[in-house]
Amino acid sequence: MEAIEAALPASDGLACFNRMYLEVTQKVDAQVKAGFFADPGFVTQLDVTFANLYFAAADAAGQAESVPAAWRPLIEQRADGRIEPIQFALAGMNAHINHDLPIAVVQACLALNTSPAAGDHHADYQKVDQLLDSIEQSVRRSFESRPELLVDRHLRAVCNLIGNWSITSARDVAWSNSLLLWQVRGDVLAYQLACDGLAASTDLASHLLLVDV
Repeated sequence: MEAIEAALPASDGLACFNRMYLEVTQKVDAQVKAGFFADPGFVTQLDVTFANLYFAAADAAGQAESVPAAWRPLIEQRADGRIEPIQFALAGMNAHINHDLPIAVVQACLALNTSPAAGDHHADYQKVDQLLDSIEQSVRRSFESRPELLVDRHLRAVCNLIGNWSITSARDVAWSNSLLLWQVRGDVLAYQLACDGLAASTDLASHLLLVDV
């Protein structure tokens, strides 16, 4: 993530998401080292697996046909100056959470020979929500405190738009979807159809988050 940050201009839509994600990852890593999680091995495996899905999408950004469908709205509109940085950040979170996270949960569980319902996995997953909630609120407050918000209709419209999306709610849905993917993991066709469904719904949500209001 540091390499992506160094390589992209601050105004780039992917960079807007990357800054937020880097902060999240650093906080999770710090809490793993501090003993915050009951099963640090699971959290670390999930964190690495999750990040690798983002890196794959970022690496594909230069080849449009290779970009995962869930990431295309952000990648395709990343240079649009009419879109606010917070819209890019939340669109990235939408793609990463609603699409990548359920897949990462399944992959991490397979790598560790465990299951989503085992042990403290869900409890640790919810602990991450606490960290994300504080970051999301900080980002929202920084946007909502902009003095021009009171007189700029565009910014007011953006504020209303982003107010309808929540990281915690998205992660709740992502956990439910990870359980669904886990149930069909042995059926290649069913698993792919489920992943395609996640990609389609995520694509739609990102287009709504990135609309020029």
